[in-house]
Amino acid sequence: MDWRDMPPLAALRAFAAFAETGDVVSAGAALNVTHAAISQHLRALERHLGVALLDRSGRALTLTGEGEQLAQALTVGFGAIGSVVQELTGRDAARPVHLSVTPSFAANWLMPRLPEFRMAHPDIDLMIDPSAKLVELTPGGIDIALRFGAGGWAGLDSELLIATPMVVIAAPGMLAGRTIRDPEELTDLPWLEELGSSEASNWLQGRGVARGLVGRRVQMPGNLVLEAVRAGQGVAVSTRLFVEADVAAGRVTILFEDPDTGAGYHLVTRPGMLRAPARKVAAWLRRMAREDQMMARTPDSASRSE
Repeated sequence: MDWRDMPPLAALRAFAAFAETGDVVSAGAALNVTHAAISQHLRALERHLGVALLDRSGRALTLTGEGEQLAQALTVGFGAIGSVVQELTGRDAARPVHLSVTPSFAANWLMPRLPEFRMAHPDIDLMIDPSAKLVELTPGGIDIALRFGAGGWAGLDSELLIATPMVVIAAPGMLAGRTIRDPEELTDLPWLEELGSSEASNWLQGRGVARGLVGRRVQMPGNLVLEAVRAGQGVAVSTRLFVEADVAAGRVTILFEDPDTGAGYHLVTRPGMLRAPARKVAAWLRRMAREDQMMARTPDSASRSE
């Protein structure tokens, strides 16, 4: 890196504060300087880069595309610096490790394993945020997100934790002897979905079922979906990971299973080094996933899980 090309740190801090707060007055208050000083830094930064970072055509200053790009980089950069400073000084030692997970993952995978975590790491506090929404990972906020998909989320680091395909499931009794051979035959059945998601419609549309759902749909917290399926209240999209024991016990039938494309639950973090407590949580999650894989390879593992 040629440090001579870098803009003054004060100008970068002023721009980052403006991008975070949205106006020069609030940015000045955040940095304990006048709003005029913030404005001077912003203009000096634009002159240094030779790029327009702010759109001044409206009543309020807004970021240009180039400004958005720089703001995102500074959020990551200053966030990483702040995290390391807090770790080095011990100021974040008391802050819980913040996990973002879907309610279904929390109920079916994470919660049953938490007693083991408490025994292994009694000094680490956890804050679990169960939400079906894709939350943003920002410095000082969520440390680790567990997301389902193929990975590769822009601006984030991700590693496959548990590979598992999507499945469509129902209780045997709900089908009343019907043999389902085509996704189209599912449209008139009642469906169960996790709140905040469109799993049923997305799954049907992905299989060429243009008319979507015809039967009723009930949305509920993700931790209740599998229980409702067992009770014969509807059809649902899930992952094979969550239903292995139910399938082995005959409580649930898999109607369709997606091809194994390598999708699954990923451990997702911001770029850069995690703070020490979060690194321990990430290591524990990896160990639990490895133990699951070893159990899956062991004969009769499903029966022993009962």
